[in-house]
Amino acid sequence: MSSRIVVKIGSSSLTTDEGGLSMESILFFAGELALLRAQGHEVLLVTSGAVAAGFREIGYASRPKLLHEKQAAAALGQALLMRAYQNALAAHRLTAAQILLTRSDFANRKRMNNANMTIQELLKLGVIPIINENDTVSVDELKFGDNDTLSALVANMVRAQQLIILTDMDGLYTADPRKSPDAVKYEEILEITDEIYRMAGGAGSDVGTGGMRSKIDAAKIATRGGVPVFIGRVNEPGDMMKVLQQAGSGTYFATQLSSLPMKKQWLGFMSSPLGRIVVDPGAEEALLHGGHSLLPVGIKRIEGSFHAGDVVEVMNSHNERLGRGIVNYDEDQLQSVIGLPSSQVIGMIGEVNRLEVIHRDEWITLK
Repeated sequence: MSSRIVVKIGSSSLTTDEGGLSMESILFFAGELALLRAQGHEVLLVTSGAVAAGFREIGYASRPKLLHEKQAAAALGQALLMRAYQNALAAHRLTAAQILLTRSDFANRKRMNNANMTIQELLKLGVIPIINENDTVSVDELKFGDNDTLSALVANMVRAQQLIILTDMDGLYTADPRKSPDAVKYEEILEITDEIYRMAGGAGSDVGTGGMRSKIDAAKIATRGGVPVFIGRVNEPGDMMKVLQQAGSGTYFATQLSSLPMKKQWLGFMSSPLGRIVVDPGAEEALLHGGHSLLPVGIKRIEGSFHAGDVVEVMNSHNERLGRGIVNYDEDQLQSVIGLPSSQVIGMIGEVNRLEVIHRDEWITLK
């Protein structure tokens, strides 16, 4: 049965040890994508590698550290990367199209919908969308992290049936197998817990920027959106098909049978919070376990500047993030009713449409 598949390939899988593109790797992955297409699957590729491809061509001796240097390298490298993919896929009579995105494209629902419509049209025409972060305009504070998060957001946006995140490790282990001979691999993970996060380390190479932790973050986003995830290696011809047959060399992350609505996916993982609300233990319990809305009486303090309709993060007194929601009050309105019972709030701010600071329908738990 055909399905929609998002494949993410990181910089370390596409470049040589000295920097620059490995055409051998590009040709190999193009062949694997072509095999998926030959089986009737729709394929989207999320790729890193623009900075790695361009920094030596532009004249840097090593991967640049400064933002403007990375952007200059990406400006050249992006063209080299796309040309390499187009030439490699053309050998299989496949056409590729480039889409460059930033985190702000997902934070704005109209721009996100426009990107989705473009991707849907390309898939309908049989074109492989090749998606990368727009490194020439992105700032470090808003970057995706070696495109792992980007691949999860794309997979959710297009309602993919599988997200394949490729890495140089054959899955997630209980410890680093390069250092611990007793490390045991997870074949399948049903729930991403704190223990799973403790298994993750930092970046695995000097060329890439993301490590196993960023891949687990991506798996968490995708699986909550209803997209199962594979994290592992594809080294030999036919390995990509083995992933779909549940025989891949890596770790599978299962998903719930029902997925979050797109609005809640946007709220939880794509929106940009403009403020914070710190709540007391009673409000925390009501939000996390009671299925209730957030009322003024449970608020201890607020941070940031926001208006009714903006997204805010909700924190507990230990500075732990509980979730996100759409606030019904302007910052100054909310400041005047913090900690007050509902009986006192009613009548004080008559222009507020709802008594609730965040209605439960406009809330997503992230803890």
